[in-house]
Amino acid sequence: MPRYTIADVFETLFRIQLAQGDLVIPKNGQSIKPGERTNPEGKPVRNILLLSIPDSEYQLLRPHLEFVELRYRATLHEPNQQIGFVYFPNGGVVSIVVAMADGNTVEAGIVGVEGLLGLPWAVGLNRSPHRAVVQIAGDGFQVEVGALRKLLLSSPLLHEALSRSAVVRGMQVAQTAACNRLHDTEQRLARWLLMSQDRVDSEWLPITHDFLATMLGTGRSSVSLAAASLQDKGMIEYPRGAVRILNRKRLESSACECYGIIQQFNGELGLK
Repeated sequence: MPRYTIADVFETLFRIQLAQGDLVIPKNGQSIKPGERTNPEGKPVRNILLLSIPDSEYQLLRPHLEFVELRYRATLHEPNQQIGFVYFPNGGVVSIVVAMADGNTVEAGIVGVEGLLGLPWAVGLNRSPHRAVVQIAGDGFQVEVGALRKLLLSSPLLHEALSRSAVVRGMQVAQTAACNRLHDTEQRLARWLLMSQDRVDSEWLPITHDFLATMLGTGRSSVSLAAASLQDKGMIEYPRGAVRILNRKRLESSACECYGIIQQFNGELGLK
């Protein structure tokens, strides 16, 4: 019989939850539920940004939506390199990472079902200093950069949605930079767990301490101590390869002010 890891089980649970979803109200006022729109292969669309645009604009984009698996730790974009595709996640979480010349890294922001990976290229820039790495597996759609740029000329509401995402992303990156400099590991870990849960809508997050340390720009031992403290307070538990959020309200109180500031803009992105 095949052997399954805890992460395999959690990923299956995420896909079941993502298939249920909530209504999204596009700019034309029509209520659309995740899964009611599909790509040409019939794969259901759950990306909030793709569900938010009018059907006339979605039909222009639809032929270019190619379904892709977003596998754990896959690198979607590398710093300062030209890319061929942007990505609309259906689920999972992707980290926007700053990588230094000595190999050290720290997370500057995250993207999930609410957004798009490759915003700089979508709006006309040729490169970005950031790396995009899948931290929680999911799936989504890729679109060739040139095709998307052409479509934006005749899709004003999609262009508006991407511009709004870019502004909110910039705010998130700035706040995360301040957080990484000014707040302790336990506060930052609480913020990160809450932001990730906002995007996967599950109490289970399949993530390791090593990967958390990379994202938070700190040592594994510091992450383990912070996680142990949150567990002792009854906020989380962490079996091998995952974190389970037990008490979100208390976790919010343990997070730094940065989570509340970032969360103010969740509604602009269609998150709860």
